[in-house]
Amino acid sequence: MITGSQCRAARALVEITRGKLCIRSGIDETVIQDFERKLDKPDDRTIDALKTALEELGAVFIDENGGGIGVRLKFTESEAKRIARLEGEGGIVANDRVP
Repeated sequence: MITGSQCRAARALVEITRGKLCIRSGIDETVIQDFERKLDKPDDRTIDALKTALEELGAVFIDENGGGIGVRLKFTESEAKRIARLEGEGGIVANDRVP
């Protein structure tokens, strides 16, 4: 389970707007806004949908471990740039299984 503050922080880290998170998660934008602003707490299924969408974008949620809860990026900035460069290489797509 994540908090509204973690949701807002994760959204900032993965650089996605509430509108785009709304589309990606299937959760109404006003629900996301109220959750992040601590005006309302949605049901567990809604929070899980937000968490899953943010994790797919590269956010990693940190549980309480004595130092507090948090969120970080799955990859460092340099790793993310290398992955983006590799993904943009193109080329022939084929089966790479060797007999």
